[in-house]
Amino acid sequence: MENKTLAKYAGKTSLGTVLSRILGYVRDMLVANLFGAGMFADAFYAAFKIPNLFRRIFGEGSFSAAFVPVFSEYLLVKEKKETQKLLNTVFTTLLLVLVVISILGIFFAPLLVKTIAYGFTDDPEKMQLTVELTRLMFPFILFICLAALLLAILNTLHSFFIPAFAPSALSFSEIFYVLVFAPVLILENQVKGLAISVIVGGVLHFFMQYPKLKNLGWYLKFKIDFKHPGLKKIAFLMIPSLIGLSVDQINAFVDNICASFLVSGSISALYYSNRLMQLPLAIFGLAFATVSLPAMSKAYAEKDMTTLKNSLNYSMRSTVFVLLPAATGFIVIGLPIIKLLFEHGKFDSYASFMSNTALFYYSLGLPAYAVAKIFANAFYAFQDTKTPVKTAAWSMVLHIVLCIILMKPMAVGGLALATAVSSYFNFLLLAAYLRKRIGRLGLKKILFSTFKSLIASVITGVVAWNMCKISEKLFISVPTSIVLGLITFITVSYILKSEELETFMHIFSKKK
Repeated sequence: MENKTLAKYAGKTSLGTVLSRILGYVRDMLVANLFGAGMFADAFYAAFKIPNLFRRIFGEGSFSAAFVPVFSEYLLVKEKKETQKLLNTVFTTLLLVLVVISILGIFFAPLLVKTIAYGFTDDPEKMQLTVELTRLMFPFILFICLAALLLAILNTLHSFFIPAFAPSALSFSEIFYVLVFAPVLILENQVKGLAISVIVGGVLHFFMQYPKLKNLGWYLKFKIDFKHPGLKKIAFLMIPSLIGLSVDQINAFVDNICASFLVSGSISALYYSNRLMQLPLAIFGLAFATVSLPAMSKAYAEKDMTTLKNSLNYSMRSTVFVLLPAATGFIVIGLPIIKLLFEHGKFDSYASFMSNTALFYYSLGLPAYAVAKIFANAFYAFQDTKTPVKTAAWSMVLHIVLCIILMKPMAVGGLALATAVSSYFNFLLLAAYLRKRIGRLGLKKILFSTFKSLIASVITGVVAWNMCKISEKLFISVPTSIVLGLITFITVSYILKSEELETFMHIFSKKK
């Protein structure tokens, strides 16, 4: 796949993600206003992490990493009838597995909650509420994982906008609930109603994508065939990657457990800071990661290693180019951004302080999160899911050790720093294994590009820091500093003749 085509697809993914994330922040602002960062918010977000972990494993995580390369291979070498059989078999098997997991999850909710938020045991009321919310939200994984199957299929078929925009269904559902139903309920029932709106959002997420699949000439039909060779191959590839690709979620669980022993509001602070960091990560970093997997899978199926390495190098340079200034921006003006977005209602200044502390350290690892994902995708394109498991396992061990060491002296900041450091470790291990596997990665070009981006980012940070002081009114100073910071970064990058600037401009140009 040519670099311009890759950028075009990344642009469509970014556009859908931007629209979805904007709605997501509106949702978060409304939820923060309603519950603040206290017991109800902690219980809700702790409970939500449990089905979200299974979503990463059986949806967008290891399943997608195993499914996309096999589906790409079938599209290339099999007839459409055979490929449709594969889709039906995978859909049916996934549906049955998810139904069983949902039932077991509801039954074992108390054990799961004690595992991921053991610190709540000192507060029986908080623990009981978290268990109830977990049971209410567990069926979410059934619909969201089926939606993730559609996302994987559509991305492989080079449809990127709708799958990127579809997650907004969850935001639509929660926003509608908070504005229409929550005001007439008592506080405890408000948070339970919010949990139910999460399930509704999962259903809508699935049905927003299915018409596009039908439009492309494909469908999903219940058809049991556990002996299908394609299903066996996907299962074989998926088993080792259950750990490897779920490392972020496992690390998030470790953060959750540690945070449950810290002051009230710590879990919510981690959630809100992570949500902010996820915006540039999803818009740019994961956009290139999303389009690179089908591109590299296709190149590998065609035995075109030159194209594969070019896609890898290009995706990495473009990702670092845009995430370095984003990380710098969060580091220098993270607190004003958090205050503007969330400090309303029951979300007070101390909650803003805690969230910003976590955001600062999360931001240090922002480029590493995305680049590690792209490197892991290269191995998945080779249908090698074992190597990412090795690197993920070591980085997870490092993360756990750092969390234990840093949680007391640095509180939520220590947990976020542990995540950042372990992400760099994971990225470096993947890079070493990948170079051994395919040879030179174009490191000189990558480092030269990164150095230019770093210079532009530092200058951007200085400008943003000073511009944020022009007014005490955050709705004026924050947007002004962001816009002028962006202009500064583009200008400095142009002066430095950064090749990746062309990609950045291409994504937002009208030329598709």
